[in-house]
This record gives sequence, C-alpha cells and structure tokens, in this order.
Amino acid sequence: MRVRTTSAAACAVLLAVTALAGCNRESSDDGAGGGKVGIDLPRSDSDFWNSYQNYIKKGVKDGEVSALPLTNSQNDIGKLVANVQTFTDQGAKAVVMAPQDTGAIAESLNTLNDKKIPVVSVDTRPDKGDIYMVVRADNKAYGTNACKYLGEQLKGKGKVVEFQGDLSSINGRDRSEAFKACMDKDFPGIKVFELATDWKGDVASAKLQSTLAAHPDINGIYMQAGGVFLQPTLALLEQKKLLKPAGSDGHITIISNDGIPEEFDAIRAGKIDATISQPADLYAKYALYYAKAALDGKTFKEGPTDHDSTIIKIPNGYEDQLPAPLVTKENVDDPKLWANQLEKKN
Repeated sequence: MRVRTTSAAACAVLLAVTALAGCNRESSDDGAGGGKVGIDLPRSDSDFWNSYQNYIKKGVKDGEVSALPLTNSQNDIGKLVANVQTFTDQGAKAVVMAPQDTGAIAESLNTLNDKKIPVVSVDTRPDKGDIYMVVRADNKAYGTNACKYLGEQLKGKGKVVEFQGDLSSINGRDRSEAFKACMDKDFPGIKVFELATDWKGDVASAKLQSTLAAHPDINGIYMQAGGVFLQPTLALLEQKKLLKPAGSDGHITIISNDGIPEEFDAIRAGKIDATISQPADLYAKYALYYAKAALDGKTFKEGPTDHDSTIIKIPNGYEDQLPAPLVTKENVDDPKLWANQLEKKN
C-alpha cells in the first residue's frame, strides 16, 4: 500500500529519548495508536450487513482495535447522530460508520472534525464533511457490470426490472446512474423499468407484482441488493410460476449485488444467474485497519494498494475502492469468495 507517515520517525526518536507518551498529538493519555474506536453498524435487516457485523465483532475480539460498545443505527439517521454523540461523550478517538443517508450526516462529520476525531465511512461516501477514508467498492462498476451481463444474456432485447436502492444514498445513485447510462448507450433495445425501493424488500416485491401484471413478458431483473431483495423476489416469482431454471424457456435472467451465501445457493440452483460480490469481509477488515491507521497518524495518497484495490482522491477525503468480482455458475464455488469462507466457518 502507498503509505507515508507524516512524523513516524520523529515520534520514534522522541519517544525513545524522552519517554513521552505521544508526538504531535493534543492528548498524551493514549499514546501513538491508542484510544477507543466508536463503531456504528448501519442496519440489521440484510444478510450482507449481518455478515459485516460478524466480521467487525471478530476483528474487535482479535484486538485489531480497542472499541467502545458497538451501536446499530438501524437505517435511522437520527439514531446515527445520537450514537456518534455517545461515542464522543465516551472519549472515542476515531469513528467507523456506514451512513445510509449520505446527505444528512454532514453536521455530525463537521462536529467530529472540529474535535479532531477521524472518521472511516464504510460502503457509503458522505456527500459533505471531512472523511479520513471511505472503504467501499466501485458502485458505478456494479451498475455497469450488471447492465453488461443482462444486455449480453438477453442479446440486447427485452424488458428489465431494476430494483433501485435509496437514491438519497451514494450507492443507490451510483448503481442506478451507471446502469441507466450503460443501457442507454449499449443496449437501446432493452426497456428498463426503474423501481425505487428505499432498499426495502416488501416495496420491491409489491412493485414487481404490479409491473409483471402490466408487462408479463419481463425477461430480466437487476437487484441492487440481494440481501433485502432476493427472498421476496424469488417467493413472488415462484407464486406466479415464473421461477424457471436458468437455460429453460421462460427463464427470467436475474443479476444481484451483495454476494451473500443465499445468492450463491440460488445461483447453484439455477434460480438466479449472477451476483456481484460486495466484500463484507474486506469492508470490515479495512474499516478497522484504517481506524487504527488514523490513530497512528498515518496518511495516504492516490494509487494502487497492496490488497488489489485503488485509493482515489474524493472532494472530502480519500476512498479505497475494493475489488468486487462477478459471480456466476462458473465460479460460484471459488473458495476465495467470502461467502464460501463464511459457510466453512459455520
């Protein structure tokens, strides 16, 4: 990874000679790399985020950081703001969060910045407010790759339903805008029905039912989050006798995002065709890594890392864009995929 420490050498010499507790830090109580980390989990209504939570808990247990009691804002910006305030009251020296409403967290970020508390944002990029590091995959690539897969499988013709995530979130916007741009440019023969869902499975199911009633010839579905959309979608298609195996007549080609074990099982069973694996394990690993790096006073710059990702400069900080592979029946059993590792552990 391309890392440059701003004053690590100076700190080392100063510590050795004078036995001071810190260098270039306002407080000497915790020492270099010390201090508690406040970690807010964003929600518990999707398999992806529950897996992320398990990886975070394991990392904390293994001592990767010293953490305050974990909180869960349950997709509620008010709870997230309150949880962040609790972290500051408890003396947090760094904060890890995954704000689902990226436009409403700016004031809290400004408050943390004023207190010199660095923030790592996971999976989402706040619209405003300074961020030490964003840890996420390239969500525009999600939309583009989903478009290309569907377009090629459908040979450029047909009707596709798109379950859009919350368009107030950067992920929902990135995936939706990229999917549309790709479809408009490369597959003009495919009609796309954009269904706003706010990441809610029941909303997606209800809108899919209405769309199928008006357009029974739907032959493709793009689910922007399999963790919330997979089960209600499969249940509805089965109820309507539209859940036909991949490769058979009348099969609806489905691609998802998340890469959870349930999606892998659905691919193996021929119920869906593909997913893009959002790396829950790497999200947790590097969220804790960057929280520790922030406490250590490390800084980063643009360029490739040592873990097959790329750090980019964003208006309010930096972003580590982690790899997110396409998973189909050809590679669904790859042991390197985190969902397969999770199954082995269980």
